[in-house]
Amino acid sequence: MADPIIREALVSALRKILDAQFILSTQEQLKPFECDGLSVYKALPMVAVLPGSVGEVQEIVRLCHRLKVPLVTRGAGTGLSAGAKPDPDGLLLVMTRLSNILDINSATQTARLQPGVRNLAISEAVKQHGLFYAPDPSSQIACSIGGNIAENAGGVHCLKYGLTVHNVLQVSGFTMAGDPITIGNGGLDNAGLNLLPLIIGSEGMLMVVTEITVKLLPLPNQVEVILAAFDSIEKAGQAVSNIIAQGVIPGGLEMMDNNAIRAAEDDAQAGYPRDAAAILLIEIDGSPVNVSEQLQSTHKVLQDSGVSSVKIAKTDAEKALFWKGRKSAFPAVGRLSPDYYCMDGTIPRKSLAEVLGYIHTLSEQYGFPVANVFHAGDGNLHPLILFDANQPGQLESVEAMGAKILEKCIEVGGTITGEHGVGLEKIRQMPLQFSDEEINQFHGIKAALDPDNLLNPGKNIPLLKHCQEYRALAKNLRPNQLLIQHEATA
Repeated sequence: MADPIIREALVSALRKILDAQFILSTQEQLKPFECDGLSVYKALPMVAVLPGSVGEVQEIVRLCHRLKVPLVTRGAGTGLSAGAKPDPDGLLLVMTRLSNILDINSATQTARLQPGVRNLAISEAVKQHGLFYAPDPSSQIACSIGGNIAENAGGVHCLKYGLTVHNVLQVSGFTMAGDPITIGNGGLDNAGLNLLPLIIGSEGMLMVVTEITVKLLPLPNQVEVILAAFDSIEKAGQAVSNIIAQGVIPGGLEMMDNNAIRAAEDDAQAGYPRDAAAILLIEIDGSPVNVSEQLQSTHKVLQDSGVSSVKIAKTDAEKALFWKGRKSAFPAVGRLSPDYYCMDGTIPRKSLAEVLGYIHTLSEQYGFPVANVFHAGDGNLHPLILFDANQPGQLESVEAMGAKILEKCIEVGGTITGEHGVGLEKIRQMPLQFSDEEINQFHGIKAALDPDNLLNPGKNIPLLKHCQEYRALAKNLRPNQLLIQHEATA
């Protein structure tokens, strides 16, 4: 329960910074902000604010620092790791009103943006200059660039063009003390330590970002999209490795299994073969000569890999339809089950068949169907475990099954997240991937930039005293119990 004296002082001071309509403090006003896209973990903040200028942000941050009030920054709320879950004793800083594209420089192929700019809006705005912004999460129609910075978002094109961290040149904002800070510059290199990768993916734990400079890329001269169907997931997984081994780096290389295919087809009517065990969507882009050569090479690899059918989109509309099915797969899977739990482990491509087989075994063992739709080219898995949260015990069982999937990812040399972040969802797996020494280094970095631990506290990095408990109890204690233990002593 928030301290009423601090709450009153906070709200009173906020009224001097913001119009009353942008200060939310009643339960009805706060309810829409209780969670991000992962609705398993919920809490109401003490107060939420929607600043409309950088100056207002700075004043709010300084106020929280002075009153020692925890601060959680939120973008569009599409995150999937509970990274933007509010702190009940803190302030929720909602950045959606800072949504201006400040500058587009076609000469340097860069754009300066406020954090509330939607991902898709960037490419829409720069298309007239023959440019685009490469990272394209499935939620790109809604997610914000500020949230992409927090979680180091990826997307369909991350295989060839990289994640957010590879496409951002500079971020500016404020430390928790309210001091201005700029990291990076407008060039492709900068003197001194490269701290951008430290901020991008730090889940709002190190600074409040108010401006981002992104790198833009020329639109490719030609784009072709292949829909390849297989009669087994194993063949599709092997085909992915074979394509990359041939030296072809597609603009996008996505896999969907039969559950995901049927759901997407019901929703988008994309022309997917409903009886296929798996499909690959392969986008080849570049110059006409290179595209032609890579199409031929890819087609031969697919045939040698046991493909059942191959279809190349004939028109721009058909290309868009193929991708519409993939982009809408997550919400479409909602047709199959009242609820689903989305995982985000990343593995070496060579382990795709092994891990997908393991997921199938877990599905039979726990009794929950799984729909697999993911970035196969870079091994970023997104198994969607189907369940009904209204049935007692199902959520706990699903969380336990998801934990085993992440542990398997670590076992084969992968990681517990590819683009969704750690947040609260995966904090119990952090000690399984990192040693105490490494976690201690994480805490050192956090303390250097936020010594009072006010920025998004309790997320991403487990407390050291819990690491051995997590390791010892992971197989015997359900995830929610571990999470409750962590939050109770954080």
